[in-house]
Amino acid sequence: MNTTEVKENWDEQKGKLKQKFAILTDNDLLFAEGKKDEMYGRLQIKLGKSKEELLKIIEAL
Repeated sequence: MNTTEVKENWDEQKGKLKQKFAILTDNDLLFAEGKKDEMYGRLQIKLGKSKEELLKIIEAL
């Protein structure tokens, strides 16, 4: 999944992630251009998942 695909569906995916992981906030899921790795880092720390695990979760939404 590339950045464009994530960006186009991000609002929908963000809502699904918040439903699945209630501890996530809008700030955790802030998807800013050029800051994708920062967002993944925040999610990795908060959820205790690897980047690969996070990508699989997001792709499965």
